[in-house]
Amino acid sequence: MANMTTAINVNVPTDVKEEATSLFNSLGLNMTTAINMFLKKAIYERGIPFEIKQQPSKELAEALKELDYMERHPEEYKSFHSVKELMEDLNSDD
Repeated sequence: MANMTTAINVNVPTDVKEEATSLFNSLGLNMTTAINMFLKKAIYERGIPFEIKQQPSKELAEALKELDYMERHPEEYKSFHSVKELMEDLNSDD
């Protein structure tokens, strides 16, 4: 049986295509071969052949960094045992 092929049309940003083409050429590959390698590896792995992570937003990343610092330096922050203590501190003139 002959090896049949089919076309896939994919839209990517021009700069991504240019950089990928340059990279693949430096590896002795063309775009078709590189994409076929990706697809075959995905089939073999039965999933995406690399780790995919969701990155936190810039604001969340900064808040997590601040929380980490606060947890490592509790002596720099006030703590309260009750809402009453907190309110008294908030209402004080110091």
